[in-house]
Formats: sequence, structure tokens, C-alpha cells
Amino acid sequence: MSTVSLLPADTYIVKNATILNNESRLTLIKLYQPIIGSVAINLYFTLWSNLDTSQIISMEYTHHNLMAIMRVKLEDILEAREKLEAIGLLKTYLKKGNINNYIYELYSPLDPYEFAANPILATTLASNIGKVEYEKTLNFFRVPAIDLKGYEDISASFGDTFEVTNSLDTLDTKSIRKVKQIDLVVDEKIDLNSLLAMIPSEILNHRSITKETKSLIYKLAYIYNLDERELSELMRNSVNEKKIIDKDLLRNNCHNYYTFEHQNVTPSLVYRNQPEYLRKQVGDNSKKAKIIYTFETTSPYDFLTGKNKGIKPSKSDLMLIESLMVDYDLPPGVVNVLIDYVLRINDNKLTRNFVLTIANQWKRSNIKTVEEAMNICKKENKAKNTKKVRPIKKEEKPDWFDKNIEEDVASTDDIAALEASLKNL
Repeated sequence: MSTVSLLPADTYIVKNATILNNESRLTLIKLYQPIIGSVAINLYFTLWSNLDTSQIISMEYTHHNLMAIMRVKLEDILEAREKLEAIGLLKTYLKKGNINNYIYELYSPLDPYEFAANPILATTLASNIGKVEYEKTLNFFRVPAIDLKGYEDISASFGDTFEVTNSLDTLDTKSIRKVKQIDLVVDEKIDLNSLLAMIPSEILNHRSITKETKSLIYKLAYIYNLDERELSELMRNSVNEKKIIDKDLLRNNCHNYYTFEHQNVTPSLVYRNQPEYLRKQVGDNSKKAKIIYTFETTSPYDFLTGKNKGIKPSKSDLMLIESLMVDYDLPPGVVNVLIDYVLRINDNKLTRNFVLTIANQWKRSNIKTVEEAMNICKKENKAKNTKKVRPIKKEEKPDWFDKNIEEDVASTDDIAALEASLKNL
């Protein structure tokens, strides 16, 4: 990811690396938009509209022009661009200069079948729109089944219709346009060799693990946050009678395991660390700058692992982090500040209700950057440590208080009269 600041005067051209058609529009709106949002899809369509009539390349434009057309801020364009890059719809190339020049290379969305077969995209779409709407969306792309019972296939073959008379010299076809897609690139959080070593060859034919199967395993481990031990058990339960992994069954098993462990909550896509447009451009080496950099460049999972001195966070802590990022829409860097703050003031305990109370306050305050989060923590801490001195109320004293009252001693005759009165009573 580039750390170069994007400016309105920076120029760009659009290059079409694929073949785009109306089917691409439908796929982007129905399948991709619920995941990356309308601004990102609008950016894709706007870049598409910049192409010339041949749909290959565009003229040179400025980002100020892009802001004017989309009616959004430059930070929103940068965020939308990063989403398109991350999900495999765009590649960005940069040439630095007094005015930076960008090339935006468009790629096709996955077709509906490939999208549904991708565990990261399919699971996230289902999580974002709900199971019922997800089924409706897939039904839109399904081909209706026609009963061919009683029909005979009478289609002609190529050889039945055509005959080749002259051979043609081999031509270079590399530059011919074709549909191009970018597969999602995810971190290989598991060691595949260690994983396969846990499954005996009597159960699984290790040679049957194709490149496609490896890619699926890495994606499942990523989206469901599975380790080698968990995944090995799920793979064992997904092997068919031919000792080959049934990929559909593996997807279902991983999904069911995750939802069971997370109380029927399905995973959603969130930023793993603070997005570039929300980071502070720090040029000094001060202690504060280093702290901000750590908060911004570390994922909440890794940050909490560091706080636990290398021990992985518990499932309840992971669910809490997920809730902060998904339900409360707090950026990862802000989540790190919140975790650090609560651990400091709450005896190193992440009490869920206490954390969510603060998260709710920060959401209402629209806390988006690490510096904003640090400032609100500092303000709250200062308020708690400031002791309010109660004024001492001056009590009103009765007239007799502190006065020297002379002692009046009764005479012998007065005492005798008082005793006679008491006898009469």
C-alpha cells in the first residue's frame, strides 16, 4: 500500500485490462456492492465511464475532476479505491513527480458461480444482507432447470459442418483482449505442510491437493480464523470415498463450525489495520509519534496478542473485537486505543459491557483516528483524576454557643419551697 498523499491535482488515466459488459454491471451491483459499499462501486463505474469509445484506455484526468463528478471528498475516493484494490477489481500504478501520475487498471468481477464458490466473498455477502436476501440474490443468477426427459441431443459437431482446407501459421495471441480477473490475495496464516502432516495418507490422498484446493484452504483459514488443528479436523470430515476433499462439504463444515463457536454470527470483512486515509502523517521520531504508528499499523488481533505476552486472544475477546469493528464500525487503530485504555484502567480485564459502553460513546462522538481516540482517553482520565473540592458550609450556631453563662445557685428557702410543691403533686 502506497503512503503517498493523494492530491486533487494528481492526474490519472484508466486502462481496461479485461472485457466489461452488462453482466459485469449486474454482478457488481448485486454481489459486490453490499460488501464494499456504493461509493466504491460508483468509483468503479466512473472510471469505466472515463474509457474511450473502444473501451480500452482513457484520456488524462485530475482527481479534482473525479471529486466533482462523484460529489465526494478525496479521502472517500482513496478509501473506495483501496476497497476496489483489495477485492480484486482494480490495480493502481504510481509515477511520482511534482504532480503524481496514476494508472487505474480495471479488472472484471468474478462471475456469479465463482463468486458463490469463493468462501470469503460468499460468506461476507450472506452476513451483510442476511440469509434470506442472499438466497434471493443467488436465485437471480440461477439457470432454470428444464426437464429434458424424452428429448434427444441432435446438435451438429464441428466436423459434421466444417472442413479445414489450409493450415494457418501460429499467431501471437498474448495481446488479444480477454476477460481478466484478480483472485483475492490473503495471508497464508497456516502452514499447509504441517496441516497435511496431521492427516494420514490413508484418510486423504495428499497428491489430490490441487492449486485450487490450496487456495480454498487458505481462504477458509483466513475468513474463519482457523488454526492447523481446527482445520485438520474439518478436512478429515470433508473427505469423500476417493480420499479427495469435497470442497463444498469443506466450506459447509467450516461455516457451521464458525457459527456454532460464535453463536450463529457469521464473519464480515473489516480493515485489519488502520486504513491509510485515516492515518496521521507523522514525520518526527517522538514517543507519541511512535505510539500512534504502532496503533495504526497493528491489527487488533496482533495488538491484543502482544498485550497477552504472546498468548492468542480467547474466543470471547475475539468476538468482542469483531463486535467493535463490525457493530460499532470503529477503525482498527481506534480499537487498539480502546483495548489499551480499558486494560490500563480496568485492572487488565476486558469486561464486555464496560468496553461496549465506551465504544458506544466513541461511535456517537464519531471517533475515527488514533489521535482522536487518544485525546478522548486523556480527557476522560483527567476528569476522573480531578478531585472536586466541596466548599465547607458554615454552620449557624445558636445564641448560647460559646457564651459564658453565669451559674445561678438556688437558696435554702427556694429548695424547701420546691420540695413542698413536689409533695403536693
